Formats: sequence, structure tokens, C-alpha cells
Amino acid sequence: MAVIGGGWAGLAAAVEAASLGAAVTLLEMAPALGGRARSLEGAAPALDNGQHILIGAYTESLALMRRVGGDPEAGLLRMPLRLRYPDRETLTLPPGPPTLAFLRGVLGCAAWPLRDRLRFLAVSGAWMLRGFRCDPALTVERLCANLPRVVRDDLIDPLCVAALNTPAGQASAQVFLRVLKDALFSGPGSADLLLPRQGLSALLPAPARDWLLARGAAVRTQRVQRLEAAGRGWAVDGEVFDAAIVACSSVEAARLTRDLAPSWSAMAGAFEFQPIVTVYLQSAGSSLPAPMVALRESPAEPAQFAFDLGQLGVHPGLFSLVVSGAAPWIAKGLEATGEAALAQALRHFRWVAAPRIVRVLSEKRATFACTPGLRRPQASIAAGLWAAGDYLAGPYPATLEGAVRSGLNAARSAMRQTASGPAA
Repeated sequence: MAVIGGGWAGLAAAVEAASLGAAVTLLEMAPALGGRARSLEGAAPALDNGQHILIGAYTESLALMRRVGGDPEAGLLRMPLRLRYPDRETLTLPPGPPTLAFLRGVLGCAAWPLRDRLRFLAVSGAWMLRGFRCDPALTVERLCANLPRVVRDDLIDPLCVAALNTPAGQASAQVFLRVLKDALFSGPGSADLLLPRQGLSALLPAPARDWLLARGAAVRTQRVQRLEAAGRGWAVDGEVFDAAIVACSSVEAARLTRDLAPSWSAMAGAFEFQPIVTVYLQSAGSSLPAPMVALRESPAEPAQFAFDLGQLGVHPGLFSLVVSGAAPWIAKGLEATGEAALAQALRHFRWVAAPRIVRVLSEKRATFACTPGLRRPQASIAAGLWAAGDYLAGPYPATLEGAVRSGLNAARSAMRQTASGPAA
């Protein structure tokens, strides 16, 4: 079986297919595995290609790390959901059964007036009674229009841009509600924040690569130029496989399938994207009030979150500021974005030494724009040909968990179809 793409979706597909007995060849166009969630090779200090966080509800991602020999308990700092701003604490969820923890957290949020806390509980209770479903045409902004302004500013807007990488005025309310359901109410610890304490490549890409090689899989650095039907199988640059999983980006997937499945290709190629910018700062001896601090963005202040990588045990004195939904700032240029983020950090935090910019990184196609009514392609492309990726049809936005789940499902589907023979 060929797996085209070595991001988290492709790694999940390759590991699952190998576990089910397939002879796997993994083909990745970049020099390193991991896709949009990897460590940068040769960076000094060692950096990731962007700041990522996971949550406790990412059960398949955590299980995959353990399966390939990773140790998420050591590699990730688990902490309760806590939205701390430079000037005050807001919502913190205590441990315990999810509904009770949510109730206690909201009622205990002293930063919000009691009437606003009660209003939020009433509105969120109505969401729960409706099964976290709403009109698919609604944006998050419209869904939450009746919530108190302080709740929207402190909680809804930052969670929306963090989870969907799309501003609340443009983001799908239905997808946002599904994220809230799984994060806040799917089980104890589901809303916990999991912050990387080591480089992203050490969490999954490197262990998965070693695991695959140890089981006889081939891992190649190769950009696939052509994918075509070959009898009952598929030819990848002329090499024939009984099945193939297209686990590269939606842009690459659309290119490879343009002649094979024009309708599928057109849908995969029609996405609009949202960028993310990460600004790395260095200040020896400095620290933030918490490992992760929320920030209020404005036309002059781009970042929504700041991370203290020293408190995460990665790099003392190194900090990252994250700008999600960053299209307006990309238009201004990375230098301007970095300087604005630095000025924002100077205004809101205390520094032992003046911070300086180490690097400004952009992922221009970090995620698709998660807008209402968005049409997303299915995983099945043709007989014996499957797709895997966080952009496929499903209830989740573009997340690492969505990528992993799609890879696992694609491998299982491909193996079932291979075992049952070609479709009639």
C-alpha cells in the first residue's frame, strides 16, 4: 500500500495499515515527516514550525503516540483549561465530571458579574438540550449574540480562533458547538490543555518513522508526480500498489486526482485558507504569569496567546506568540507582524531583559477557513483509492486529532476493501 504524505494523517494511515498487515511505502515530499506539526531542522535554538496545543479529548492522537513508542505523559504538560490574561484570571475548569466541572468553573469565575455567569449557563444549557446542533448557516458571532460581552471577549472569541483558526464573525457555529461538546463534555479531562514539553517531531513523527522502519515499511522523500489506475491497483510514479491513500495537503491531493476524479478534485481544490503566524521571542531570565496566557487582539495587537517555553521545559527564556486567523497581518508582512507582536508583549508583560525577536514563522495554509455550510470532500476517491487529511468531511475543524482520525479510518477502509477484492 502506498501512503502519499507524511503529516499526522499520513503517519496514522501508515501505522494503522502496517498494523493490519500491509506492506507500506510512505512517500513525503518534505525532507522531514510531520507536515504542519513538526520541528524545524537545523534551527538554533530548536524551534517548531508553529506553536501547537492538544487537548484531553484528542484520544486517538494520544493513543497513536503510545502505540509507536512515544510518551505523551512525559512529552505533554497536562493542565486544566485555564484562560488567564495578563491582568486577571477568567474561566478555569476544575477536575471532575465534565458537566459539574463546567458548572463549578463558570459559577466560580469571579471576573464575570454573577448575572453574566448565569446567562452563560442558561445559553450553554440550551445548546446542550439541542444536542449541540444549530442552523448550519449560523456563524459563531450570530450564535453567541445574546451572550454577555465579557463572556464573548474572554472565552468565546479566543476559543473560536484557537479551535477553528477562523474569526467568530466568519466561523461555523455548528463546528464550534461540536468542538465545545467534545472538549467540555465528553469525559473527565477532555478539556485539559496538553502543551508540548518537547519538539513536535519527538511527539509523533520521529517515533512513528522509527516504528514503521522497524516493521519493514519503506519511507521515502519524494514528491509524487503522477497517480494513475493500474489494473486492480494504483501506480504511483509508475510503481504499482494494490491500494493508495492520498494523505497530502488538499492542494496536492487536488493536483494528483484532477484526471482520476474531477469532481472530488474540484472540491478538494476549492478551499480558502487561514494562515497562522508564530513569533518567537527571547528574554533571558524572564517568565510569564503562566505557561499559556491569553491575549486580547486588536487592530494594533495581533496575538491571541503567548507561551512560556521555559515553563514547559523546552527553552528557558524563549517565548512564542501566536496569531491565528492571521490573513490581515500576513497582508502587512511578517516583519510588521513580528514588530506588532513584540510591542504587544512589551505592553502586557514584565521582562527582566528586553525581549528580542528570534524568528517569525508563517504557515499560510495552516487550516481551511471553517465557514458555515462549507462543502468538504469524502474520504473515498475511487475503488482502492482513499484520502486522509484534516480537510475531509466530518464534524471537526482542521486539527491534529481530525488528521489522525482520518488517517486511521482511511487505512481501515483500504484494508477492508483490499481483503474483499475489487468492487464489482
